[in-house]
Amino acid sequence: QVRLVESGGGLAQPGDSLRLSCLPSGIFVGGKVMGWYRQAPGKERELVASITNGGRTTYADSVKSRFTISRDNAKNTVYLQMNSLKFEDKAVYYCNVNLGATIIWGQGTQVTVSS
Repeated sequence: QVRLVESGGGLAQPGDSLRLSCLPSGIFVGGKVMGWYRQAPGKERELVASITNGGRTTYADSVKSRFTISRDNAKNTVYLQMNSLKFEDKAVYYCNVNLGATIIWGQGTQVTVSS
């Protein structure tokens, strides 16, 4: 069974940093496109960042220059480094893997930004 488990969320203050991890099980994701999405209360889920198997990255305009997506194929893990957090970054963050015929989602990790 393919699963994705996110971790690293929590409570942060504006300007703080957090690093989220996405650890797959049941699948090696080194050759797959991986993405981080987020969903704030009352809003639709939105793409935050994605990374191809070749390391090409894309970012939402709202997080460019603050967030960095990366992958460590040796650890079969994908990360989202979030710097200079803002109130509006508060959301549940999900990672996903695109398997072509289907997309697998993790259960999400909560990120709260509060002073």
